[in-house]
Amino acid sequence: MQGLLKQEGFSAGRLHVATLMKRMGIAAIYRRPNTSKPDPGHKIYPYLLRNLLVSRPNQAWAMDITYITMARGFAYLAAVIDWFSRKVLAWKLSITLDTAFCIEAVEEALAKYGKPEIFNTDQGSQFTSLAFTELLKSHEIAISMDGKGAWRDNVFVGRLWRTIKYEEVYLRAYASVPDARASLSR
Repeated sequence: MQGLLKQEGFSAGRLHVATLMKRMGIAAIYRRPNTSKPDPGHKIYPYLLRNLLVSRPNQAWAMDITYITMARGFAYLAAVIDWFSRKVLAWKLSITLDTAFCIEAVEEALAKYGKPEIFNTDQGSQFTSLAFTELLKSHEIAISMDGKGAWRDNVFVGRLWRTIKYEEVYLRAYASVPDARASLSR
């Protein structure tokens, strides 16, 4: 905002601009921290992959959510990945951080590839929700959740996000969610 004001011929310091924005109730639109917080009352499951040798497909799947920047705002991308093959089994794009698009991705992966023995996620509210955990339980899948701040536990999905962002997202400014969906599918 300070740079924009400077281009318009106004001189104001960064902190002064921040103070005025706060006073006027104006806030920047960006990804807020702590998107991986469980809702109060949601059950947190233990981490089952510690010291486990994943040696075959469908032994362990992982899922995570990241944000995708667009020309105006951002969307959320969820992906299910097989730990052994590192293959993306299913993915969904959404404009909200609700649980529904995560469930859709899991259902698609289950329909195409069968079921894993273990399903690993972080402790985000989408993954600790009753609807999400009941879906996994109904298929008799063991639920595993990373510890708080344990970025290494879901490193394979993290590497996928890095690849997608550097080789696709950062090279384009998606005008709309359908544009992002079409480009990501390629």
